[in-house]
Amino acid sequence: MEKEKKNKNPKVHQSLQGFNIEIDSFGALKSNVEIDEINTFLNKNVEDKKLKERDDYRNIKDKGKFD
Repeated sequence: MEKEKKNKNPKVHQSLQGFNIEIDSFGALKSNVEIDEINTFLNKNVEDKKLKERDDYRNIKDKGKFD
């Protein structure tokens, strides 16, 4: 039964279909998606709790640039 769970892919957002990330033996993250693509997805789809209180947050989020 546990083998079935391990091989089953989790439900993910449609934009992340096929996304895979692993940690190698040295602790480095290995992914099949570039980090810039991941950051763009997160900026677009995830509300940043720390920044949402800023007056210019909506402008920054719409432009996709966080400095």
